[in-house]
Amino acid sequence: MNGSGPTRRTMLRGLGTTMALPWLEAMSTSVAGAASSVAASTGGGPPVRLAFLFVPNGVHAPHWAPTGTGTDWTPSHLLKPLERVREHVSVLSGLAHHNAKALGDGPGDHARSSACFLTGAHPYKTSGANISAGVSVDQIAASHLEGQTRFSSLELGCEGGRQSGQCDSGYSCVYSTNISWRSARTPNVKETNPRLVFERLFSLGPGRETLEARYERMRRRRSILDYVREDGRRLAAQLGRADRLRLDEYFESVRSLERRIELVETMEQDPAQLTTFERPEGIPGDYREHLDVMSELMILAFKLDQTRVASFMWANEGSNRSFPFLDVAEGHHQLSHHKGDQTMIDKIRRIDRFNVGRFARFVDRLASEPEGDGTLLDNCMVVYGSAIGDGNRHNHDDLPVLLAGGGGGTLDPGRHVAFESGTPLCNLYTSLLDRMDVPVDRFGDSTGRLSGL
Repeated sequence: MNGSGPTRRTMLRGLGTTMALPWLEAMSTSVAGAASSVAASTGGGPPVRLAFLFVPNGVHAPHWAPTGTGTDWTPSHLLKPLERVREHVSVLSGLAHHNAKALGDGPGDHARSSACFLTGAHPYKTSGANISAGVSVDQIAASHLEGQTRFSSLELGCEGGRQSGQCDSGYSCVYSTNISWRSARTPNVKETNPRLVFERLFSLGPGRETLEARYERMRRRRSILDYVREDGRRLAAQLGRADRLRLDEYFESVRSLERRIELVETMEQDPAQLTTFERPEGIPGDYREHLDVMSELMILAFKLDQTRVASFMWANEGSNRSFPFLDVAEGHHQLSHHKGDQTMIDKIRRIDRFNVGRFARFVDRLASEPEGDGTLLDNCMVVYGSAIGDGNRHNHDDLPVLLAGGGGGTLDPGRHVAFESGTPLCNLYTSLLDRMDVPVDRFGDSTGRLSGL
């Protein structure tokens, strides 16, 4: 940290650690701070962020759609958890992904769903190395914003998976386990280990640190805050009362997140596994905690302006995860093919409602983070959904899509917007790219922009 006052590029440093800062009032009055935030939605103000949350296997469609449109809508059974955040969320009906359909390629709807979700492209059917999908919308935005943040994008997940071999009716596993694609042939492999995401965000350790030294440092470290304490004190001396309070709250939130990560870590892991960005086995066994911690890490990355683009695969497409905490012993994918069995339908509804509840919790957390004159959520656009509509039918129209956030004042949430059936989901993506000032004429199979957002 230098002595000229904090900017968006200011870092706290100490003993091989660099720690970014949240938005502070002092940054908006700093000429340097304004210069380093040229992509912000207003001069020197908070930037707009874009996030995509993917859930597998579609939903039980008969119990998804709300009644009423505009602001006068009533949530369905599955959308009831949105009640507490309904002012921040819009339900979007009628959207479709044409290129997730078979189009002559036969079975494989699950693989096509995840491959198409953010690309809008029809994946080439292969179980070999000659994979091909399309550049995903998050990477279109990330490429445009490259250089303005430390990471152009962040890819998170809660399930690892194979990046080769066959997973769905002749489709490579790479399609089922990735939604972010840097090029038609190159997926961005997601990170599923919370500790490794945390370490990436804070650049812990000297560049040439050995694996053994790094493990020893991690084993002995009480907190990242111990490494930047002196730099933090020097910064606090330059700040006003409100900013000092924000800084204290930030430090406490970081320490709280550290404790949660420590709680869910499996201590029997090989030390060397903790020093790579490959997924160690045995990471958080409680799915709820895993979802929440990864969500907190995404919020932290946005809050620190480490990235403005993120994707989060809650599970791989076709996932057969069970949900014992919902008293659901059977696998998700198995239950989605209920064929009208009421017992199975009841269980799949529990899973769908749990997912919506966790999304509402994520939205609520973004809304609780102050930023500028509003909240972090005011400056976010968060898309939640799947490229399968009804899990039992494997259709790719009438997709379950939710949109949260204010988009820096460009979105008007809190409504049910019903589009003409078959409207390309890619029309939503081009509309969001516009709000990121990313110039695109078309994306995927888009036919225009969506009105009424």
